[in-house]
Amino acid sequence: MNEPYFLSLLIFSPLLGILALSLIPKEQEKTIKMIGVLATLPSLLLALFAFVKHLNGYDLSQLTERREWIHFGKFSFLNETNFTIGYELHIDGLALVMILLTTLLATFAALASTSITKEWKGYFMLFLLLEIGMLGVFAASNLVLFFIFFEITLIPMFFLIGKWGYFEKEKAAYSYLVYNGLGSAILLIVIAVLLARTGTSNVAEIHRIFTDPVAQMQMVSPISEQLRYGLFIALLIAFGVKLPIVPLHRWMLRVHVQAPPAVVMLHSGVLLKIGAFGLIRFALGLFPGQFQQLSTLIVILGVVNLLYGAFLAFVQNDFKMVLAYSSVSHMGIVLIGLGSLNEAGVQGAIFQAVSHGFISAFLFFLVGVLYERVQTTSLDRLGGLAKVMPLTAGFFLAGAMASLGLPGTSGFISEFMAFLGLFKVNPVIAAVGTLGIIMTAVYLLRAVLNMTYGPAKQNDRVSDLRGMEFIPAISLFALIVLIGIYPNVLAAPLQTTIETIMNGLGG
Repeated sequence: MNEPYFLSLLIFSPLLGILALSLIPKEQEKTIKMIGVLATLPSLLLALFAFVKHLNGYDLSQLTERREWIHFGKFSFLNETNFTIGYELHIDGLALVMILLTTLLATFAALASTSITKEWKGYFMLFLLLEIGMLGVFAASNLVLFFIFFEITLIPMFFLIGKWGYFEKEKAAYSYLVYNGLGSAILLIVIAVLLARTGTSNVAEIHRIFTDPVAQMQMVSPISEQLRYGLFIALLIAFGVKLPIVPLHRWMLRVHVQAPPAVVMLHSGVLLKIGAFGLIRFALGLFPGQFQQLSTLIVILGVVNLLYGAFLAFVQNDFKMVLAYSSVSHMGIVLIGLGSLNEAGVQGAIFQAVSHGFISAFLFFLVGVLYERVQTTSLDRLGGLAKVMPLTAGFFLAGAMASLGLPGTSGFISEFMAFLGLFKVNPVIAAVGTLGIIMTAVYLLRAVLNMTYGPAKQNDRVSDLRGMEFIPAISLFALIVLIGIYPNVLAAPLQTTIETIMNGLGG
């Protein structure tokens, strides 16, 4: 374990796959597929290694990387560290959990890419570039570096949707680019203001400046209370697009329906969670006072997400649209937990981000398997899967049970803690929000039971899960159950991070 370069190696190891793919003729599809899958393994193994070491007491601060990168010039009235941007990587328990989620889903999504039927070489090169961007987002401890990795995720996703998607793929790709581009522009303004006023883009240093009265006196230019509110609201919008928060969600519905299922596994499982990660790391981490004062608004936005997504999921006739609105609804639980501003709520929000990552990836993997067999996800044209695809039907039912929060699954743990946190501070809003939980059971069971036990509408010769498809299906389901029956596997690495957040909130 080469500590000074460990995080860089973890983030950029997929580059080896990109370089290898660039040397392989595009006609050698079997070799390209094998390299595409194998290239995701180094990052996964490194993330697993760091996770196990951390569970055994290893201090993650030893993995911190800092190197000189950009100098804007020396000013006589400033110290030498002002307006200097470094290449800075650092992870804590939260970032490590998100990195492990990313590497696991990247490997499973690569295995699930059998539905791709053309230009494998370009597909996997963009796929691996997307993985680099996602890993970098969670490891960056510098706002500028975070923004660069954030932007790296936009480019490959645009092409993966627009080239390998379904009928309205171009519309979905441009909708994704426009919405997320606007969110990125708002985020860039926030970063520019913070850099101009504090003279640094290091997240820990900005936090120190904001909390230390002596350091505030040494700022390049003071930040008024009104400006702090403005920056906080800007961050809420920027990451609210990514999460997404209603009404900034329309682009996400198109992506869920039009992108290839393997790509949606990463989109719903990881990319949406960048919004949650950004709210925790920057909105809550840098502006705890503003977050506290607007916490009721954030909780209300969460309940709106939860109810809006649940009721609209109920009336959909396409299973992919059911899952898309379900994602909108479940991201409301993240907002509910964060807005509670207590340990149970914040822990529930983080658990929900991870849990939904695994559950949504699991369900969209099964959607990919189903679509490959029957070429439809319309509920009117599906039925009797329990007879012709019993294993797939069983996994669909298990995924639905996890999503609606069945005890013994990760969905129950995350929803229970988030609502426990909210009931402590605002029982009335929490009671209203529980309607969304009830509706989740209604729309998921309606859709899944219609597909599995409704009148048979498929050819009896439709094949069930086979071969390599068992690896993502069994692994994802096992992870969902593991978190459900042994939540400490997540709680232990997150404990220090949650304590830091609560100390920042003064509790």
